[in-house]
Amino acid sequence: MIVCIAEKPSVAKDIARVLGANSQRDGYMEGNGYQVTWTFGHLCELKEPHEYYPQWKQWSLGQLPMIPPRFGIKLKADKGIEKQFGIIERLMQAADGIVNCGDAGQEGELIQRWVMQKAKAKCPVKRLWISSLTEEAIREGFQNLKDQSEYQSLYEAGLARAIGDWTLGMNATRLYTLKYRQGQGQVLSIGRVQTPTLALIVRRQEEIENFVPRQSWVLSTLYRDVKFSAIARDEDAEAEDAAQVAEAAKAGKTQRSKGPIYKAVEYNTEAEGKDVLESIKNNLFTVISVNKKNGTEASPRLYDLTSLQVDCNKKFGFSADTTLQLIQSLYEKKFTTYPRVDTTFLPDDVYPKCPQIMNGLFLTKFAGVQVYAPLVKPLGGKALKKSKKVFDNSKVTDHHAIIPTGVQPNGLSDMEQKVFDLVSRAFIAAFYDDCKFEMTTVMGKVPLQNDSQQTSSEQDETKPHILFRATFKRITDEGWKVVFKKTESADVTKASPLGETGVGASNLGETGDGVFPSFVKGESGPHTPTLTEKWTSPPKPYTEATLLRAMETAGKLVESEELRDALKENGIGRPSTRAAIIETLFRRRYIRKERTSLWATPTGVELIHLIHEELLKSAELTGRWERKLRQIEHHEYETKRFVDELKQMVNDIVLTVLADNSNRHVPVTEEEKKKKKK
Repeated sequence: MIVCIAEKPSVAKDIARVLGANSQRDGYMEGNGYQVTWTFGHLCELKEPHEYYPQWKQWSLGQLPMIPPRFGIKLKADKGIEKQFGIIERLMQAADGIVNCGDAGQEGELIQRWVMQKAKAKCPVKRLWISSLTEEAIREGFQNLKDQSEYQSLYEAGLARAIGDWTLGMNATRLYTLKYRQGQGQVLSIGRVQTPTLALIVRRQEEIENFVPRQSWVLSTLYRDVKFSAIARDEDAEAEDAAQVAEAAKAGKTQRSKGPIYKAVEYNTEAEGKDVLESIKNNLFTVISVNKKNGTEASPRLYDLTSLQVDCNKKFGFSADTTLQLIQSLYEKKFTTYPRVDTTFLPDDVYPKCPQIMNGLFLTKFAGVQVYAPLVKPLGGKALKKSKKVFDNSKVTDHHAIIPTGVQPNGLSDMEQKVFDLVSRAFIAAFYDDCKFEMTTVMGKVPLQNDSQQTSSEQDETKPHILFRATFKRITDEGWKVVFKKTESADVTKASPLGETGVGASNLGETGDGVFPSFVKGESGPHTPTLTEKWTSPPKPYTEATLLRAMETAGKLVESEELRDALKENGIGRPSTRAAIIETLFRRRYIRKERTSLWATPTGVELIHLIHEELLKSAELTGRWERKLRQIEHHEYETKRFVDELKQMVNDIVLTVLADNSNRHVPVTEEEKKKKKK
C-alpha cells in the first residue's frame, strides 16, 4: 500500500479523487492501492527549552545562552493533532512506500519530513511536486514523482531556518526581557525577522518626526497655455555619467553617454527668485528645440506573492495576511497556481498550456457576463506572443509566477474575485503588444536682460538666459493597457504631462485639457512667468504595501524591477512568512495602524532603542542570513556552518548584553498595567 500525505484535508481529497482512493476512512481515504491522509499544517515543532534540560524551564540570565547539543522535535499538544498523528503513524509503519504531497516549498517540505521522522517511517519516499491542484496537474505530477533525496537541501534550509529562529528567538527574548523589562509579566519579544522589520518602521517614524522642511522657490512660465519649468545643466549627474562611461570602457564594454542632463531650478530665497522673474517677464520666450521620440512600455510583470500583496493593499486595502489567505483559497479551489512564490516569470514548458488557460478565461463568467471574453478575443486565431520578459527558465527555480489555471471559477466571494481578477488581467496583458507612445520634449529660453524690444534673432547662446522645458507623452497604441482600462481614471489616449524623472512623474508641461499644441523651433512670443513656493516633504510612513517592498529589498528604496530582483536574494523573511511577521508585530502591540499608515507604539520604539546590537535590528544583516538560507537550498552553503555561525552570534549577544551596566528599561504599557491590576 502506498501512503500519500497532504498538508490539508481538502488537498488530500483532491488527490484521492484523482488516484481512485474513494473509500472514506477515519483520517484518510483508501482505494486502488493508495491510502491518502493529511496533516493540519504543522503537526510537529521544535522542543521547548525545558524538554532538553529541566533547569531551562526557569527564566534565568544565568542559564543563557540555551543551545541544545542536538535539536529535537515533538508533537504539538492538541487532541485533534494527536489523534490524526496516530492514524498517520499507523499507516506509515505498514506502508510499502510514501508519497510526500506537502506544499511544494520549503515550509511544506519541513512539515511533512518532521511528521515522517516522528512516525519513524522506514519505507522509500517519493515527492509530488506540482504548481496547481487541477486534475491534470495532479496526474502529471504522479507520473513524474521524484525521489525525496532530490529535495534534501530544501529540507535542510527549512530546518536551518527553524533552528535559527528558535536559537535567536528563545535566547534573545529571555535575555532582553530579564535584563530590560520594567514590570513582572512583561515579555520583550525578539525575532530574527520580526525585530529588523520593527526597526524599519521605527526608523521611518523617527525620520518623519525629526524632519525639518526646507523652503525653496521654483520658476515656471506659461507659453501658449503650456506650463514650462525652469531647468539647468546638472553638472554632478553629468560627471557621474562620464565616470560610468569611462569605467565601462575600461572593462571593454560600450556604454553610451546620456548627453546633457538637466535638473529643475530651485531658488533658496524668494528675493533671488523674484529678481530672475523680473528680469525675464518682459522678454520673449523662444523655442530652441522640439524633440520627438517613439517609445514602448512592456506589460506589467506577472505576480509573485509580494507584488500581489502590494497591489491588493494599494487597490483594495487588503492586509498582507488577508491577501495570502485569499490567493491560498483560490489555489486550493484550483483556480490559480501555487501562491507562495518569489518569481514573476514562467518556464518555457508552461507556454503550450497558455491557450487552454486563455480559453478558460474566455468562458469565465461573473454575474452571467463573460468579463474576459472581449480581452481574450483579439488574441485568438494566432499564436500567443512569447516574450523573454515573461518566459525565462533561468528566472524560475521551484515554482513560477502566479497565473490562472484555466479552470472556470465559481462561488467566489467578492474579495476572492478581486484577487482573481488581478491575476487574470496580468496574465492576459502578458500576451498583448507593448504600449506605444510618443514623447515630445520642448526646450525654450528667455534672456536675462531688461530689453522689451529684443527679438528672437538677437538672442544667442553667449547671452545669459533661463532655460525652460515641457515634456509630454502621447499614447499612440494602447496595446496591453486596454486590459486594465476598467481601472483607469482618465482617458489614456490623451497627451499627459511628465515630470523631471520621465514617465509617470508630474510637475512639467501641464495643460488644462491634456492636449499638447504643436511647437516649431525658432518661434517666440510673450509668456507669463510665475514663482511658486515649495516645501520639502517628510518621508511617508510605511503602509503594508511599502513595508512588504522594504522587507523584500532589505530596506532599500528601489523602483526598478530588475534591481529589485537582484536584491531579493538579501530580502528579510520569505514571501510566505512576511504577512505573518507583520501580524505578529500587531499582535504584540509593537505597531499600530492609522488608516493605511503603520506606526510603532511607544513600546516598539523603546524596544528598538535599547537594542544596541545591530545584528538584531539591521535589515541588511538579516538579509545576509536569508541569503545563506537560500544558498543552503541551492547546495551552495553548509547547514552546519549556518547554525554554528548563528550559535556564535547568539553567544556574543548574550555576553554583550550581560555586560551592559546602564539602567535602560522598556516602559510598561497601559494595557499591561490594567492586566496587573486585575
